[in-house]
Amino acid sequence: MHTPLPPETGNDRESGSPAVRRATLVTATVTAFLTPFMGSAVNVALPSIGRELAMDAIDLGWVATAFILAAAASLVPFGRIADIHGRKRIFMWGVVLFTAASGLCALAASARLLILARVIQGVGGAMIFGTGPAILVSVFPAAQRGRVLGFNVAAVYVGLSIGPFLGGLLTQHLGWRSIFLVMVPLGCLLVYYILRHMPVEWADARGEPFDTVGALLYAFGLTALMYGFSCLPEMRGAGFIAAGGAGLVLFAAWEVRTAYPILNIRIFRSNRTFAFSNLAALINYSATFAVSFLLSLYLQYINGFTPVQAGVVLVATPVIQALLSPLAGRLSDRIAPRLLASGGMAATVVSLVMFTRLDATSTLPYILTGLVILGGGFAFFSSPNMNAIMSAVDRSLYGVASGVSGAMRLIGQMMSMGIAMIAFAMTMGCTRLSPDCYPLFLRALTIIFAILSVLCTAGVFASLARGPRARTDAAAGP
Repeated sequence: MHTPLPPETGNDRESGSPAVRRATLVTATVTAFLTPFMGSAVNVALPSIGRELAMDAIDLGWVATAFILAAAASLVPFGRIADIHGRKRIFMWGVVLFTAASGLCALAASARLLILARVIQGVGGAMIFGTGPAILVSVFPAAQRGRVLGFNVAAVYVGLSIGPFLGGLLTQHLGWRSIFLVMVPLGCLLVYYILRHMPVEWADARGEPFDTVGALLYAFGLTALMYGFSCLPEMRGAGFIAAGGAGLVLFAAWEVRTAYPILNIRIFRSNRTFAFSNLAALINYSATFAVSFLLSLYLQYINGFTPVQAGVVLVATPVIQALLSPLAGRLSDRIAPRLLASGGMAATVVSLVMFTRLDATSTLPYILTGLVILGGGFAFFSSPNMNAIMSAVDRSLYGVASGVSGAMRLIGQMMSMGIAMIAFAMTMGCTRLSPDCYPLFLRALTIIFAILSVLCTAGVFASLARGPRARTDAAAGP
Protein backbone atom coordinates (compact mmCIF):
# COMPACT_ATOMS: atom_id res chain seq x y z
CA MET A 1 0.00 0.00 0.00
CA HIS A 2 1.16 3.52 -0.78
CA THR A 3 2.02 5.93 2.00
CA PRO A 4 -0.06 9.08 1.31
CA LEU A 5 1.96 12.06 0.16
CA PRO A 6 1.27 15.68 1.08
CA PRO A 7 -1.52 17.15 -1.08
CA GLU A 8 0.85 19.53 -2.87
CA THR A 9 3.01 16.64 -4.11
CA GLY A 10 0.18 14.75 -5.72
CA ASN A 11 -1.52 11.65 -4.37
CA ASP A 12 -0.92 7.98 -4.93
CA ARG A 13 -3.82 7.56 -7.26
CA GLU A 14 -2.48 10.31 -9.54
CA SER A 15 1.22 9.51 -9.34
CA GLY A 16 0.58 5.79 -9.75
CA SER A 17 -1.91 6.07 -12.64
CA PRO A 18 -0.97 4.40 -15.91
CA ALA A 19 -1.03 7.73 -17.78
CA VAL A 20 1.39 9.40 -15.37
CA ARG A 21 3.65 6.37 -15.27
CA ARG A 22 3.73 6.23 -19.06
CA ALA A 23 4.47 9.96 -19.39
CA THR A 24 7.14 9.75 -16.71
CA LEU A 25 8.84 6.79 -18.36
CA VAL A 26 8.78 8.49 -21.78
CA THR A 27 10.17 11.77 -20.45
CA ALA A 28 12.87 10.18 -18.30
CA THR A 29 13.87 7.91 -21.16
CA VAL A 30 14.17 10.73 -23.71
CA THR A 31 16.23 12.91 -21.37
CA ALA A 32 18.39 9.92 -20.46
CA PHE A 33 19.10 9.69 -24.19
CA LEU A 34 19.97 13.35 -24.81
CA THR A 35 22.96 13.94 -22.52
CA PRO A 36 24.97 10.83 -23.50
CA PHE A 37 24.10 11.45 -27.14
CA MET A 38 25.66 14.88 -26.83
CA GLY A 39 28.77 13.54 -25.12
CA SER A 40 29.44 10.73 -27.58
CA ALA A 41 28.70 12.93 -30.61
CA VAL A 42 31.07 15.63 -29.34
CA ASN A 43 33.83 13.03 -28.84
CA VAL A 44 33.73 12.18 -32.55
CA ALA A 45 33.76 15.88 -33.46
CA LEU A 46 36.80 16.74 -31.31
CA PRO A 47 39.37 16.64 -34.15
CA SER A 48 37.18 19.01 -36.22
CA ILE A 49 36.68 21.31 -33.23
CA GLY A 50 40.42 21.27 -32.58
CA ARG A 51 41.25 22.26 -36.15
CA GLU A 52 38.74 25.13 -36.29
CA LEU A 53 39.47 26.57 -32.83
CA ALA A 54 43.24 25.70 -32.78
CA MET A 55 43.02 23.46 -29.69
CA ASP A 56 45.66 20.96 -28.56
CA ALA A 57 44.93 17.51 -27.06
CA ILE A 58 44.62 18.88 -23.51
CA ASP A 59 42.26 21.67 -24.63
CA LEU A 60 40.13 19.08 -26.41
CA GLY A 61 40.00 17.09 -23.21
CA TRP A 62 38.55 20.17 -21.49
CA VAL A 63 35.65 20.26 -23.96
CA ALA A 64 34.50 17.01 -22.37
CA THR A 65 35.85 17.73 -18.88
CA ALA A 66 34.14 21.13 -18.42
CA PHE A 67 30.71 19.54 -18.76
CA ILE A 68 31.57 16.74 -16.35
CA LEU A 69 33.11 19.02 -13.74
CA ALA A 70 30.15 21.41 -13.66
CA ALA A 71 27.64 18.57 -13.51
CA ALA A 72 29.50 16.73 -10.73
CA ALA A 73 29.75 19.85 -8.58
CA SER A 74 26.02 20.59 -8.82
CA LEU A 75 24.44 17.12 -8.86
CA VAL A 76 24.09 16.43 -5.14
CA PRO A 77 22.84 19.96 -4.25
CA PHE A 78 20.22 19.81 -7.01
CA GLY A 79 19.19 16.32 -5.88
CA ARG A 80 18.42 17.76 -2.45
CA ILE A 81 16.68 20.82 -3.91
CA ALA A 82 14.52 18.48 -5.97
CA ASP A 83 13.50 16.47 -2.89
CA ILE A 84 12.46 19.72 -1.17
CA HIS A 85 10.94 21.82 -3.96
CA GLY A 86 9.85 19.23 -6.49
CA ARG A 87 11.67 16.76 -8.71
CA LYS A 88 9.63 17.59 -11.79
CA ARG A 89 10.32 21.32 -11.39
CA ILE A 90 14.09 20.90 -11.20
CA PHE A 91 13.95 18.33 -13.98
CA MET A 92 12.11 20.69 -16.33
CA TRP A 93 14.32 23.70 -15.64
CA GLY A 94 17.31 21.46 -16.22
CA VAL A 95 16.00 20.71 -19.69
CA VAL A 96 15.54 24.45 -20.31
CA LEU A 97 19.11 25.27 -19.21
CA PHE A 98 20.61 22.35 -21.15
CA THR A 99 18.78 23.47 -24.29
CA ALA A 100 19.87 27.11 -23.97
CA ALA A 101 23.49 26.10 -23.33
CA SER A 102 23.44 23.88 -26.42
CA GLY A 103 22.58 26.94 -28.47
CA LEU A 104 25.48 28.84 -26.88
CA CYS A 105 27.88 26.00 -27.73
CA ALA A 106 26.80 26.19 -31.37
CA LEU A 107 27.57 29.93 -31.44
CA ALA A 108 30.95 29.72 -29.67
CA ALA A 109 33.67 31.56 -31.59
CA SER A 110 36.62 30.53 -29.40
CA ALA A 111 37.83 27.66 -27.26
CA ARG A 112 37.13 29.59 -24.05
CA LEU A 113 33.55 30.41 -25.02
CA LEU A 114 32.89 26.80 -25.99
CA ILE A 115 34.25 25.50 -22.69
CA LEU A 116 32.20 28.10 -20.75
CA ALA A 117 29.03 27.05 -22.59
CA ARG A 118 29.84 23.42 -21.77
CA VAL A 119 30.01 24.40 -18.07
CA ILE A 120 26.47 25.84 -18.27
CA GLN A 121 25.34 22.77 -20.16
CA GLY A 122 26.79 20.60 -17.40
CA VAL A 123 24.72 22.35 -14.73
CA GLY A 124 21.58 21.77 -16.79
CA GLY A 125 22.57 18.16 -17.31
CA ALA A 126 22.99 17.69 -13.54
CA MET A 127 19.46 18.95 -12.97
CA ILE A 128 18.20 16.38 -15.48
CA PHE A 129 19.97 13.17 -14.59
CA GLY A 130 20.07 14.00 -10.89
CA THR A 131 16.28 13.80 -10.80
CA GLY A 132 15.30 11.41 -13.62
CA PRO A 133 15.91 8.11 -11.78
CA ALA A 134 14.38 9.59 -8.61
CA ILE A 135 11.19 10.43 -10.48
CA LEU A 136 11.02 6.91 -11.91
CA VAL A 137 11.32 5.18 -8.54
CA SER A 138 8.79 7.65 -7.09
CA VAL A 139 6.20 6.41 -9.59
CA PHE A 140 6.86 2.71 -10.14
CA PRO A 141 6.53 -0.03 -7.48
CA ALA A 142 9.63 -1.83 -6.19
CA ALA A 143 8.93 -4.99 -8.20
CA GLN A 144 9.19 -2.98 -11.45
CA ARG A 145 12.15 -0.76 -10.61
CA GLY A 146 14.80 -2.98 -12.14
CA ARG A 147 12.83 -3.12 -15.39
CA VAL A 148 12.17 0.64 -15.72
CA LEU A 149 15.68 1.55 -14.62
CA GLY A 150 16.89 -0.94 -17.22
CA PHE A 151 14.95 0.96 -19.88
CA ASN A 152 16.38 4.20 -18.54
CA VAL A 153 19.92 2.86 -18.75
CA ALA A 154 19.18 1.42 -22.20
CA ALA A 155 18.18 4.92 -23.35
CA VAL A 156 21.56 6.16 -22.18
CA TYR A 157 23.22 3.58 -24.37
CA VAL A 158 20.97 4.27 -27.32
CA GLY A 159 22.18 7.87 -27.07
CA LEU A 160 25.73 6.61 -26.94
CA SER A 161 24.97 4.34 -29.89
CA ILE A 162 23.51 6.99 -32.17
CA GLY A 163 25.90 9.70 -31.00
CA PRO A 164 29.10 8.54 -32.72
CA PHE A 165 27.41 7.78 -36.04
CA LEU A 166 25.06 10.77 -36.19
CA GLY A 167 27.70 13.04 -34.67
CA GLY A 168 30.18 11.95 -37.33
CA LEU A 169 27.59 12.40 -40.07
CA LEU A 170 26.64 15.89 -38.88
CA THR A 171 30.28 16.90 -38.41
CA GLN A 172 31.34 15.68 -41.83
CA HIS A 173 28.46 17.26 -43.78
CA LEU A 174 27.19 20.18 -41.67
CA GLY A 175 30.07 20.96 -39.31
CA TRP A 176 30.52 20.26 -35.59
CA ARG A 177 28.22 23.13 -34.56
CA SER A 178 25.23 21.24 -35.95
CA ILE A 179 25.59 18.68 -33.14
CA PHE A 180 24.65 21.35 -30.62
CA LEU A 181 21.99 22.95 -32.81
CA VAL A 182 19.91 19.76 -33.05
CA MET A 183 19.48 19.85 -29.26
CA VAL A 184 17.54 23.12 -29.36
CA PRO A 185 14.29 21.95 -31.03
CA LEU A 186 14.44 18.63 -29.18
CA GLY A 187 14.73 20.42 -25.85
CA CYS A 188 11.83 22.75 -26.66
CA LEU A 189 9.59 19.81 -27.56
CA LEU A 190 10.55 18.04 -24.34
CA VAL A 191 9.64 21.04 -22.18
CA TYR A 192 6.24 21.19 -23.90
CA TYR A 193 5.67 17.48 -23.26
CA ILE A 194 6.56 17.81 -19.55
CA LEU A 195 4.18 20.73 -19.06
CA ARG A 196 1.36 18.98 -20.89
CA HIS A 197 1.63 15.37 -19.75
CA MET A 198 3.25 15.39 -16.29
CA PRO A 199 0.82 17.19 -13.94
CA VAL A 200 2.09 15.52 -10.76
CA GLU A 201 4.93 16.83 -8.59
CA TRP A 202 7.11 14.75 -6.27
CA ALA A 203 8.68 16.42 -3.21
CA ASP A 204 8.95 13.94 -0.33
CA ALA A 205 11.13 16.31 1.73
CA ARG A 206 8.92 19.36 1.18
CA GLY A 207 9.23 21.95 3.93
CA GLU A 208 12.70 20.95 5.07
CA PRO A 209 15.40 23.67 4.87
CA PHE A 210 18.15 23.60 2.27
CA ASP A 211 21.74 23.31 3.49
CA THR A 212 23.33 26.26 1.65
CA VAL A 213 26.63 26.08 3.53
CA GLY A 214 26.97 22.39 2.77
CA ALA A 215 26.17 22.95 -0.90
CA LEU A 216 28.85 25.65 -1.23
CA LEU A 217 31.47 23.55 0.56
CA TYR A 218 30.63 20.56 -1.61
CA ALA A 219 30.79 22.53 -4.85
CA PHE A 220 34.06 24.24 -3.89
CA GLY A 221 35.75 21.08 -2.64
CA LEU A 222 34.77 18.92 -5.58
CA THR A 223 35.55 21.58 -8.19
CA ALA A 224 38.99 22.33 -6.73
CA LEU A 225 39.80 18.63 -6.36
CA MET A 226 38.79 17.68 -9.88
CA TYR A 227 40.37 20.75 -11.44
CA GLY A 228 43.61 20.06 -9.61
CA PHE A 229 43.57 16.46 -10.75
CA SER A 230 43.29 17.61 -14.36
CA CYS A 231 46.23 20.04 -13.89
CA LEU A 232 48.70 17.36 -12.79
CA PRO A 233 51.66 17.00 -13.05
CA GLU A 234 51.99 20.80 -12.65
CA MET A 235 52.53 22.09 -9.10
CA ARG A 236 49.33 24.13 -9.20
CA GLY A 237 47.50 20.83 -9.59
CA ALA A 238 48.77 19.69 -6.18
CA GLY A 239 47.66 22.99 -4.66
CA PHE A 240 44.14 22.71 -6.00
CA ILE A 241 43.93 19.07 -4.88
CA ALA A 242 44.97 20.06 -1.35
CA ALA A 243 42.39 22.88 -1.30
CA GLY A 244 39.70 20.59 -2.66
CA GLY A 245 40.50 17.87 -0.13
CA ALA A 246 40.30 20.40 2.71
CA GLY A 247 36.97 21.66 1.37
CA LEU A 248 35.52 18.16 1.28
CA VAL A 249 36.75 17.44 4.82
CA LEU A 250 35.00 20.61 6.01
CA PHE A 251 31.92 19.55 4.04
CA ALA A 252 31.84 16.14 5.76
CA ALA A 253 32.31 17.72 9.19
CA TRP A 254 29.51 20.19 8.53
CA GLU A 255 27.12 17.56 7.19
CA VAL A 256 27.52 15.40 10.30
CA ARG A 257 26.50 18.32 12.51
CA THR A 258 23.65 19.91 10.53
CA ALA A 259 20.08 18.76 11.05
CA TYR A 260 19.14 18.76 7.34
CA PRO A 261 22.27 17.92 5.31
CA ILE A 262 22.31 17.83 1.52
CA LEU A 263 24.15 14.54 1.88
CA ASN A 264 23.72 12.37 4.97
CA ILE A 265 27.29 11.19 5.49
CA ARG A 266 26.12 8.60 8.02
CA ILE A 267 24.35 6.65 5.28
CA PHE A 268 27.72 5.58 3.90
CA ARG A 269 28.67 4.08 7.28
CA SER A 270 25.33 2.48 8.11
CA ASN A 271 24.26 1.32 4.63
CA ARG A 272 26.87 -1.06 3.21
CA THR A 273 24.94 -1.71 0.00
CA PHE A 274 24.56 1.99 -0.76
CA ALA A 275 28.20 2.78 0.05
CA PHE A 276 29.85 0.00 -1.95
CA SER A 277 27.41 0.28 -4.87
CA ASN A 278 28.39 3.93 -5.26
CA LEU A 279 32.08 3.10 -4.85
CA ALA A 280 31.76 0.46 -7.57
CA ALA A 281 30.08 3.01 -9.85
CA LEU A 282 32.85 5.54 -9.19
CA ILE A 283 35.55 3.02 -10.09
CA ASN A 284 33.70 1.68 -13.11
CA TYR A 285 33.24 5.07 -14.72
CA SER A 286 36.80 6.07 -13.82
CA ALA A 287 38.00 3.04 -15.76
CA THR A 288 35.73 3.30 -18.82
CA PHE A 289 34.65 6.84 -19.70
CA ALA A 290 37.84 7.88 -21.51
CA VAL A 291 37.67 4.85 -23.82
CA SER A 292 35.49 6.47 -26.50
CA PHE A 293 37.53 9.71 -26.34
CA LEU A 294 40.78 7.79 -26.77
CA LEU A 295 39.54 5.47 -29.50
CA SER A 296 37.99 8.37 -31.42
CA LEU A 297 41.42 10.02 -31.58
CA TYR A 298 43.12 6.70 -32.37
CA LEU A 299 40.81 5.80 -35.23
CA GLN A 300 40.94 9.22 -36.88
CA TYR A 301 44.61 10.05 -36.35
CA ILE A 302 46.32 6.65 -36.50
CA ASN A 303 43.96 4.76 -38.83
CA GLY A 304 42.93 7.78 -40.90
CA PHE A 305 39.18 7.19 -40.46
CA THR A 306 36.67 9.92 -41.24
CA PRO A 307 34.38 11.09 -38.40
CA VAL A 308 31.55 8.95 -39.84
CA GLN A 309 33.74 5.85 -40.07
CA ALA A 310 35.02 6.34 -36.53
CA GLY A 311 31.44 6.77 -35.33
CA VAL A 312 30.36 3.52 -36.98
CA VAL A 313 33.14 1.62 -35.20
CA LEU A 314 32.49 3.20 -31.80
CA VAL A 315 28.78 2.43 -32.04
CA ALA A 316 29.51 -1.24 -31.27
CA THR A 317 29.80 -0.71 -27.51
CA PRO A 318 26.60 1.28 -26.87
CA VAL A 319 24.56 -0.94 -29.21
CA ILE A 320 25.45 -3.96 -27.09
CA GLN A 321 24.76 -1.92 -23.96
CA ALA A 322 21.34 -0.85 -25.23
CA LEU A 323 20.38 -4.41 -26.17
CA LEU A 324 21.46 -6.02 -22.89
CA SER A 325 20.60 -3.35 -20.28
CA PRO A 326 16.83 -4.10 -20.06
CA LEU A 327 17.66 -7.80 -19.62
CA ALA A 328 20.22 -6.99 -16.93
CA GLY A 329 17.68 -4.73 -15.19
CA ARG A 330 15.03 -7.46 -15.14
CA LEU A 331 17.53 -10.01 -13.85
CA SER A 332 18.52 -7.64 -11.03
CA ASP A 333 14.94 -7.86 -9.69
CA ARG A 334 15.56 -11.59 -9.07
CA ILE A 335 19.35 -12.09 -8.82
CA ALA A 336 21.66 -10.32 -6.37
CA PRO A 337 22.88 -7.13 -8.11
CA ARG A 338 26.39 -7.61 -6.73
CA LEU A 339 26.80 -10.84 -8.71
CA LEU A 340 25.55 -9.39 -12.00
CA ALA A 341 27.43 -6.11 -11.58
CA SER A 342 30.68 -7.79 -10.55
CA GLY A 343 30.53 -10.14 -13.52
CA GLY A 344 29.94 -7.19 -15.82
CA MET A 345 32.90 -5.31 -14.42
CA ALA A 346 35.12 -8.38 -14.83
CA ALA A 347 34.20 -8.46 -18.53
CA THR A 348 35.13 -4.79 -18.73
CA VAL A 349 38.61 -5.61 -17.41
CA VAL A 350 39.08 -8.06 -20.29
CA SER A 351 38.27 -5.38 -22.88
CA LEU A 352 40.59 -2.80 -21.28
CA VAL A 353 43.46 -5.27 -21.23
CA MET A 354 42.86 -5.87 -24.94
CA PHE A 355 43.16 -2.13 -25.64
CA THR A 356 46.57 -1.96 -23.94
CA ARG A 357 47.92 -3.78 -27.03
CA LEU A 358 46.74 -1.22 -29.58
CA ASP A 359 49.36 -0.06 -32.06
CA ALA A 360 49.55 1.21 -35.63
CA THR A 361 48.91 -2.32 -36.99
CA SER A 362 45.91 -3.30 -34.85
CA THR A 363 43.10 -4.76 -36.96
CA LEU A 364 39.51 -3.54 -37.01
CA PRO A 365 38.08 -6.95 -35.91
CA TYR A 366 40.34 -6.84 -32.85
CA ILE A 367 39.10 -3.37 -31.92
CA LEU A 368 35.46 -4.34 -32.48
CA THR A 369 35.83 -7.43 -30.30
CA GLY A 370 37.11 -5.29 -27.45
CA LEU A 371 34.24 -2.83 -27.90
CA VAL A 372 31.61 -5.59 -27.88
CA ILE A 373 33.01 -7.11 -24.68
CA LEU A 374 33.10 -3.63 -23.13
CA GLY A 375 29.44 -3.05 -24.04
CA GLY A 376 28.29 -6.34 -22.51
CA GLY A 377 30.28 -5.76 -19.36
CA PHE A 378 28.95 -2.27 -18.84
CA ALA A 379 25.34 -3.32 -19.46
CA PHE A 380 25.49 -6.01 -16.77
CA PHE A 381 27.10 -3.59 -14.35
CA SER A 382 25.07 -0.41 -14.73
CA SER A 383 21.39 -1.45 -14.47
CA PRO A 384 21.84 -3.84 -11.51
CA ASN A 385 24.06 -1.34 -9.73
CA MET A 386 21.54 1.48 -10.09
CA ASN A 387 18.76 -0.83 -8.87
CA ALA A 388 20.85 -1.66 -5.79
CA ILE A 389 21.47 2.03 -5.03
CA MET A 390 17.87 3.20 -5.37
CA SER A 391 16.46 0.20 -3.47
CA ALA A 392 18.73 0.78 -0.48
CA VAL A 393 17.30 4.14 0.68
CA ASP A 394 14.09 5.63 2.01
CA ARG A 395 11.82 7.35 -0.53
CA SER A 396 12.49 10.77 1.04
CA LEU A 397 16.11 10.34 -0.10
CA TYR A 398 15.41 9.30 -3.69
CA GLY A 399 16.62 12.63 -5.08
CA VAL A 400 19.77 12.58 -2.97
CA ALA A 401 20.47 8.93 -3.86
CA SER A 402 19.97 9.72 -7.54
CA GLY A 403 22.24 12.75 -7.18
CA VAL A 404 24.94 10.77 -5.35
CA SER A 405 24.92 8.00 -7.96
CA GLY A 406 25.06 10.62 -10.69
CA ALA A 407 27.91 12.38 -8.91
CA MET A 408 29.82 9.09 -8.68
CA ARG A 409 29.34 8.67 -12.41
CA LEU A 410 30.53 12.18 -13.21
CA ILE A 411 33.43 12.19 -10.76
CA GLY A 412 34.48 8.88 -12.27
CA GLN A 413 34.23 10.34 -15.76
CA MET A 414 36.26 13.33 -14.64
CA MET A 415 38.94 11.10 -13.14
CA SER A 416 39.01 9.01 -16.30
CA MET A 417 39.60 12.10 -18.43
CA GLY A 418 42.12 13.34 -15.87
CA ILE A 419 44.13 10.13 -16.20
CA ALA A 420 44.11 10.55 -19.98
CA MET A 421 45.17 14.21 -19.85
CA ILE A 422 47.97 13.52 -17.34
CA ALA A 423 49.33 10.78 -19.59
CA PHE A 424 49.17 13.07 -22.62
CA ALA A 425 50.87 15.89 -20.73
CA MET A 426 53.68 13.65 -19.49
CA THR A 427 54.34 11.93 -22.83
CA MET A 428 53.46 14.59 -25.43
CA GLY A 429 53.26 17.95 -23.69
CA CYS A 430 50.94 20.65 -25.02
CA THR A 431 51.48 19.89 -28.69
CA ARG A 432 48.92 19.39 -31.43
CA LEU A 433 48.60 15.85 -32.73
CA SER A 434 50.64 15.38 -35.90
CA PRO A 435 52.35 12.40 -37.59
CA ASP A 436 55.58 13.23 -35.75
CA CYS A 437 53.78 12.76 -32.42
CA TYR A 438 51.95 9.52 -33.29
CA PRO A 439 54.52 7.19 -31.61
CA LEU A 440 54.21 9.21 -28.39
CA PHE A 441 50.42 9.17 -28.71
CA LEU A 442 50.42 5.36 -28.98
CA ARG A 443 52.71 5.13 -25.98
CA ALA A 444 50.30 7.30 -23.99
CA LEU A 445 47.40 5.04 -25.03
CA THR A 446 49.20 1.97 -23.70
CA ILE A 447 49.90 3.68 -20.38
CA ILE A 448 46.33 4.93 -20.01
CA PHE A 449 44.66 1.61 -20.78
CA ALA A 450 47.04 -0.21 -18.40
CA ILE A 451 46.07 2.15 -15.57
CA LEU A 452 42.37 1.78 -16.38
CA SER A 453 42.68 -2.03 -16.39
CA VAL A 454 44.21 -2.08 -12.90
CA LEU A 455 41.59 0.38 -11.64
CA CYS A 456 38.71 -1.69 -13.01
CA THR A 457 40.12 -4.86 -11.44
CA ALA A 458 39.93 -3.14 -8.04
CA GLY A 459 36.33 -2.24 -8.86
CA VAL A 460 35.36 -5.90 -9.14
CA PHE A 461 36.30 -6.41 -5.49
CA ALA A 462 34.46 -3.23 -4.44
CA SER A 463 31.34 -4.51 -6.20
CA LEU A 464 31.54 -7.91 -4.47
CA ALA A 465 32.06 -6.23 -1.07
CA ARG A 466 28.61 -4.61 -1.06
CA GLY A 467 27.03 -7.76 0.42
CA PRO A 468 23.45 -8.95 -0.17
CA ARG A 469 20.66 -6.69 -1.41
CA ALA A 470 19.31 -4.35 1.28
CA ARG A 471 15.88 -2.75 0.89
CA THR A 472 14.39 -0.33 3.36
CA ASP A 473 10.73 -0.68 4.14
CA ALA A 474 10.04 2.69 2.64
CA ALA A 475 12.11 1.94 -0.34
CA ALA A 476 10.18 -1.18 -1.01
CA GLY A 477 7.44 0.91 -2.45
CA PRO A 478 3.88 -0.20 -3.15
